[in-house]
Amino acid sequence: MEYTQLGRTGLKVSRLVLGTMNFGPQTDEATSHAIMDAALDAGLNFFDTANVYGWGDDKGRTEEIIGSWFAKDPAHRDKVVLATKVYGNMGPDGAAWPNHDKLSAANIRRAVDASLKRLGTDHIDVYQFHHVDRLTPFEEIWQAIDVLVQQGKILYAGSSNFPGYKIAQANETAARRGTLGLVSEQCLYNLYERRAEMEVVPAAQEYGLGVIPWSPLHGGLLGGVIRKESEGVRRTSGRAAEVLADPAARARLQAYEDLLAKHDADPGETALAWLLTRPGVTGPIIGPRTPEQLAGALRALDVTLGEELLTGLDEVFPGPGPSPEAFAW
Repeated sequence: MEYTQLGRTGLKVSRLVLGTMNFGPQTDEATSHAIMDAALDAGLNFFDTANVYGWGDDKGRTEEIIGSWFAKDPAHRDKVVLATKVYGNMGPDGAAWPNHDKLSAANIRRAVDASLKRLGTDHIDVYQFHHVDRLTPFEEIWQAIDVLVQQGKILYAGSSNFPGYKIAQANETAARRGTLGLVSEQCLYNLYERRAEMEVVPAAQEYGLGVIPWSPLHGGLLGGVIRKESEGVRRTSGRAAEVLADPAARARLQAYEDLLAKHDADPGETALAWLLTRPGVTGPIIGPRTPEQLAGALRALDVTLGEELLTGLDEVFPGPGPSPEAFAW
């Protein structure tokens, strides 16, 4: 396993991040534990979750599954860099109750204590803002975070789904307070969806944030979806079905799969390996539902992409270019 620093911090994390969103809704507790065992055995030490995972009436269930895994072997906790998120409504009895969502100091205090209880730990390594809160000033957010750091409940703060200007605003406010600010940004970024390269990735690099791409296979579209569809291996639905219904999008994905077939390369492994070549990227989030899917994702760490293939990928999925050149002279 390769390790790298998380942004400008001294924290060492694996080049792949174990996403746990499927734990509970699609993967039962025993299988979730087996996946975490296998990930740790492979040296993968960065685990990502969120307080809302479990969804619906089962919000918080994913954190509970991770907590029960820690309880089985307390030594696991010291080996894992644990990240969770705050923003979504966690009102009592599943109700959308006021002050039980977003990033007010009141909700941050309540949410972190609830996450710690579900996770069965005394601290969270990276506490992430799951979304922008346009109504709460960063002065209030950082005041709440500073207290949690002083109490030892969290070590670092990160963002998720932030635009570039909010990363700048957050860290400039933190700098005025003399505190560390954001150390990571978790964003939608993959071969198919490269708009993060315009401003989010440059802002993260400028302020020393590690970039953690989510949906690295773009909902399975970059995992050889057309071939699997034709072989009857996969039945497309949801976003994947909508994209494949667009002739232009389908043609791009077909060109992608044809290119990889020419190079005898696996689509899913290639998509992950491509992200590992991107400037500023700490590691993409993988979200296995089974131990077999985890094993497949880990193989991407051994994939080396040649210049010809990288050039071909850029031709199929050209990036937007940096800002402002992407939209101005």
